[in-house]
Order: sequence, then structure tokens, then C-alpha cells
Amino acid sequence: MSRASLPEDHHRLVTQALATLDVRNLVLSIQDASFPSVPTEDLGRGSPYTEGAAGFLEAAHTLGFTGIQLGPQGQTTEANASPYDGTLFSRNVLNVALPRLEDEAWGALLPRGRVAALAEGRSRSASPGERYRWAFHAQLTALDEAWASFRRQRAEPNPSAAVRALLDRLSVFRERNHAWLLRDALFDVLCEDKGVPDWRPWADSLDGRLWSPRPGEESAAAERVRALESRHAEALERYAFFQFLVHTQHEGLRERTARERLKLYGDLQIGFSPRDAWAWQGLFLHTYSMGAPPSRTNPEGQPWNYPVLDPAQYFAEGLVEPAPGLEPGAVLRFMDARMDKMLAEYDGLRLDHPHGLVCPWVYRSGQADALGAVQHGARLFSSPDLPDHPGLARFAWVSPSQLDRSVPRYADGEVTSLTPEQVQRYSILFDTVVAAARRNGRELGDLLGEVLSTLPYPLGRVLARYGLGRFRVTQKADLRNPLDVYRSENVAPEDWMMVGNHDTKSLWRLIGEWQWRGTLKAQADYLSTRLCPESGQRREDFARELARDPGKLAQAKLADLFASRARNVMVFFTDLLGMTGTYNEPGTVDERNWSLRAPADWMREYRERLRSDAAMNVPAVLALALRAGGAPSVTKHRELLEGLDRLADQLRQGA
Repeated sequence: MSRASLPEDHHRLVTQALATLDVRNLVLSIQDASFPSVPTEDLGRGSPYTEGAAGFLEAAHTLGFTGIQLGPQGQTTEANASPYDGTLFSRNVLNVALPRLEDEAWGALLPRGRVAALAEGRSRSASPGERYRWAFHAQLTALDEAWASFRRQRAEPNPSAAVRALLDRLSVFRERNHAWLLRDALFDVLCEDKGVPDWRPWADSLDGRLWSPRPGEESAAAERVRALESRHAEALERYAFFQFLVHTQHEGLRERTARERLKLYGDLQIGFSPRDAWAWQGLFLHTYSMGAPPSRTNPEGQPWNYPVLDPAQYFAEGLVEPAPGLEPGAVLRFMDARMDKMLAEYDGLRLDHPHGLVCPWVYRSGQADALGAVQHGARLFSSPDLPDHPGLARFAWVSPSQLDRSVPRYADGEVTSLTPEQVQRYSILFDTVVAAARRNGRELGDLLGEVLSTLPYPLGRVLARYGLGRFRVTQKADLRNPLDVYRSENVAPEDWMMVGNHDTKSLWRLIGEWQWRGTLKAQADYLSTRLCPESGQRREDFARELARDPGKLAQAKLADLFASRARNVMVFFTDLLGMTGTYNEPGTVDERNWSLRAPADWMREYRERLRSDAAMNVPAVLALALRAGGAPSVTKHRELLEGLDRLADQLRQGA
């Protein structure tokens, strides 16, 4: 369903309320696989380019959202659906909206009804893993059919105008993106030749080092690339054709979101896919990997096994520290290429684990006990004299006197002070992100730093240098600690507020857990102090009302986001729609991860849940936030509040 399913003045009143509350960005977060599809296009996995997604985005605009936050959109593998392990340059061809290829404008590359027949044949009872693998194979089978049709039609004596246009556009696309297309396509070619989907078994060979040859191997590597290009020209063109399709459909998404006045945010993942680890291995330290240190969110830490960019290659002269006149080295050139591509495709970026750009937590690679290794790791640039990591001393940007050795190495306050020059050193990679944003005409406020439970001092200084905030996930707030970073009263205007994200439980699941754990009252008492300015009996009555009614408490929890000083609010799609499922449980390998979707009839279910306050009632939430300003706010905005109340009641009544 679309905006016609919502009250006519919904968007106008919500937009007015957001302006009154000084909330400048209200962003809906949803990842590719979670988008709804209409039945005739549904192969079991969502895509932002489908007809179902178009209706969802249209409704998001009407609901009052100003932006859409996507996850990483790189190519995933059959064995690993995690978008955070996807490719950095290639897009995921699982996102191609196949019905478009049945249109004459695309040369009717697929016959009419082909996709609907595929959709009809999928299992409705398959497990998440089975559903993903079936969709993976069905999608590639259909794309291969389209590729065969394209080759056949272009070979005809008089190809159609549509096919001639596709030929011209494909040629331009290949020329513009040749560098990354060749690397990524050759990975598939070599894996196919060797009969394994992983490059590590053949890492110690010329093919394994094709883009990072040893001294003396340069000519042989270049000749090998030329030979592979010649022998596998068709496979390379097929790869480029698939990428052309998905990139073209992404351009269509950009046009659609621009019409809806929705900013589109990408996700700058901190990790590298196996394909990228092979293609860009010459940029990495080979003795260390990047992970997550022990933290409040993950007390044991997480050994991500992601590569670490080599600081000695930041600049062409092999120097680690910036200096006037230094030419960018291979690492900074790579970052510039990556950033320019991303910022050509999005209006803003979520910076995934930005500590990885500023002060990465590293641990020794190849250890049998990876978890133990990450727990005994160190900060790459903050370890001048560690006896168990002597090799990191050459990268240290602080002296021992600037470290507090009474706290764990991973503690936010381990580094106690930095000079402006030291902050600039920590900021080298982050500066490439900022420079690219400016170069591509983006605002710095559209760089979203995903800082969660930890904020190391160097990262805090770098963010402050550009006036950027952090994420505040209110479901994690410690209600016993007035200074807790997740409590809404402790946020800054530049921060991003949210109840949860793709790595947390849904608000609606939490409500149930708070009930049976007996902590619902504590939430109600806290929210009453945030949303009811009048102390005494009125506040006590409000707290009792919230404690008695879980639906109202959920609306209050959402209203708390808007009643804070933050100018930016993000809502994960499950929190909007009233869904209780979890999209991803961090640190777990489970086929249910990355599979949760909005159902095809999501609008019907959403409207049904609104009847009992079991989904986010946007006007009701905003009215609560406005009333948190007290009697002066109620008097000043009486007409707006009456309109919001009317809308909220209409939604509860199903009107």
C-alpha cells in the first residue's frame, strides 16, 4: 500500500511538528534484504529496487521520514548473507529487480511472466538459510537468462533500439569502472578455475598475489592479468553486465528518493570481503587483524578478522605522519576511490565502527585462539611500549606519559591527552571521508558516526574536530546511572537518537521482556521524568498509566527520542512497524541473521497494530514530545497538538 492508506494531512502535520521540535533528520533504517516485495516479484529476499520497495518508500515519505538508511550493498556469497562481509565496490546482484528486465525498455531480456513463475515456485515454509540460498540461485539463473538473451539480440543483424542503447550504456559503464570491475571479476574467474570459492588455499601463488606481486614478479603478474582478460573475456563482460544492471537500478532508486524528498544514506562498512582482501592485500598489515575490543555491548570482544590498512602506505614517501607536500600513498588513493564512488551513490553515509578509521583495535593474525588474541590486542596508534606488541611501537602517535596504565588498554580513557598535531595524525583516514564529502557537495552533518558503547578519547577528539555526534541507543540506557551515555538527557544536539538498530532487539520484543522481568515500572518512572514536566501527582499518574499500558509505554519510549536536544532521530523498521523479530544478533552465526523482512502486506499489519498501540504511532509520539515542553509549549502549539491528536486517533481507529 502507499500514501493513500494514511490520513491526507499526515505528512504536513508531522513535518510541522519535527520543525517545532528542531528535529532536522528523521531517518528510517532498513537493509536491502528486509524490503517488502509484491507476490509476483518475490523470490524470498527483499531489494530496495522492487515495486514493493517503491510503495514502502512512498509511505515512509508520507509518514514524515526525511531519509532512508540502508546497510552495505556489496555482493554477498551463497555461504554468507552478512552485508557487512560484502564487497566494497561491486553491488549485490541479488538486488536486481528482475521484472524490469521483462520490459521492452530493457529489450525484453526476460520473457513476460518469467519472474512471476519463479516467485510462484519458491517454498513458503523454507528456513531462512534455505530461503536465502534458493533466492541466490534463482536470481543468478534469471540473470544468466537475461545475459544470454542480451548476447543473442546484440548479435542479430538489426538489434532493437533498446538493445543498442543498452550496448552503449554498458560500454560507458565498463570504461568508467574498469579498475574495480576487472579485479572483482577476475576473483570469480580464478575461484571457478581452481574449483574453490575461497582464495586462501591458493594464496601462496602468483594468482594469489596477482595485484600485490613480490619484487621481481611484477612483469609475470601483469602478463597473467592480460592472459586472463583474453581467455575469459566473456566471463568478464558477463560480470560487468550484471553490475551494470544493479548500478542502473540504484540510479533509479536515487531518482525515486529525490522525488520523495528522502535523503539516501549508505553504510561505510569497516570490514573487507574475501574478494576485496584478495584484490587489495598489498594495502594491509599482514601480521595484524582488526576486531572489537571487550566493551559494555560485547564484554568478550569480537575477532572480526578484518584486514588493517598499513599506515606506512598512507603517503607515497612511506611516512606514517602527515607533513606539508606529501603525496598520498596507495592507502589514501584507495580511500579516495572508495569514497568518491560511495558519495556519488548516496546523499550521506553511516560510518560503521569509526574507531576502525581512527584508532583501530588490532590483534595478531593467524592465532588458533582468535578470541583470546582479540582480548589481548591493542590500539594500533596508542601502543608505544607494549612488551607483547613491540611491533606496534613504530605506529604510535602518543608517548607513554599520555597513557593511563591503571585502566585496561581498551578503555575509552587509556589515552589521556592529545596535542592538535596528534589529533591530526589520528584523523588521517577520517579526513579522507570528510574531504570526499566536501568534494562531492555533501554536508558534514550527513556523516553519521556509529559510535555505540565505547568512545575512545582519540575518536572523540576527531569527531569534535568536525562537530559530529555519536549514536545514542536508548534501549541500552542504565536507568540507575544519571550519567549513562544512552540516557536521553545526556545527548548533544549533533547526536543521533534511536531506540535500537539492526544489531539490537526490537522495542516490541523488549516491552514483553520488561514485563516478565518486572522492570516495566522502572522504564515508566524514568519516562515520566522526561515527558511529564509537572512533578508531583500528575507525573505519578502518568508513570502509573505507562506502567499499566505497555503500548503507551512503547510510544513514550519513542517520544523520548524527540524530546531530547538531539536534532537527529533514526528508527529501525521493526520499531516503526511493531515487529518483534531480531534482524541480527551480533557475535552469533545463525541463518536467521540478516533475513528478517517487512511482509508483503506490511501496511495492513501496521494499521492493525496501530489500533492497540502495538506499532509506532508517529503523530501520537510527536504530540507526547511536544507536551514534554510543559504548559508554555502546549499553549503555543495548541493547534498543532490538536491536529496531531486527531491524526493519532484516526490511526488507532483504523480510519
